Amino acid sequence: MATLGGVAALCAGAYLWEQQLPRKLSRALAANDLPACLRYGEQLAALRWLGQKAPEELAVCRRRLAQQTWDQADPGRALLLQEQLVNSGVGSPQQKEQDQQQLKRWRDQLREQALAQFRAGKLNEALTMLQPLEKHDGRPGSRLSDGLKESWNRNRLQLEQLRGHVNQEQWWEALSALNQLDHPWWQRQAEPMRQEVEQAIDDLRDQKEHHSHGALPAHTVARDQLNEAVDAHIREGMAPWEAFMAGCSDLGGTIVEDGPETLCQAKN
Repeated sequence: MATLGGVAALCAGAYLWEQQLPRKLSRALAANDLPACLRYGEQLAALRWLGQKAPEELAVCRRRLAQQTWDQADPGRALLLQEQLVNSGVGSPQQKEQDQQQLKRWRDQLREQALAQFRAGKLNEALTMLQPLEKHDGRPGSRLSDGLKESWNRNRLQLEQLRGHVNQEQWWEALSALNQLDHPWWQRQAEPMRQEVEQAIDDLRDQKEHHSHGALPAHTVARDQLNEAVDAHIREGMAPWEAFMAGCSDLGGTIVEDGPETLCQAKN
């Protein structure tokens, strides 16, 4: 009997509290006391019979508080409230559509902000921003954060390989590693080495031209003009040596033997 009496008292207390909650909820909403409004609304929703919709006032409180927390730069809390609002199914078809669109906009904005942090080289900040989006989203390996970490680590390893190629003066391999960097921040880290690699490759090309046409010290005819003249004669069908002599002559130069090298020296 004591047990039954206790249960009856609890039921009576719950009933009385349920009768008071709508008035408390309305007052909190009228005063724009959003935390109290949310608390009373959730209590009232919990006391209602299964299948009954949450109070309309609770939807209004969630909507206002979600916007407030978003404006206060608390996206995790804002998204949670907006998701609860959408899942509650409360409101007119037009209002429910607006709530869904707001949730989508916030998710898109948060994703773009995270990507901006990632492109700026702030991986941890980007991953933190994505946590509210991915709390219940997908299996490991399929989420955006997994892709960002994979891209970051790939670029980091590529830069390490680049340093190794530069240290060993493997310039063509270094250029390939440079071209495989696809993250703006890591590309900026590699910029000093890019200049070194490109200069080294230019020197290699100059050495190749040196062996093709002979060394060209500063006192000879202009190198670019000689190369153009020689290439023009080669395109006409001349052999390389004949093209070199003809190109030198075109520029008013004279062939000079300087040890193992052959020069096209400008006439005084």
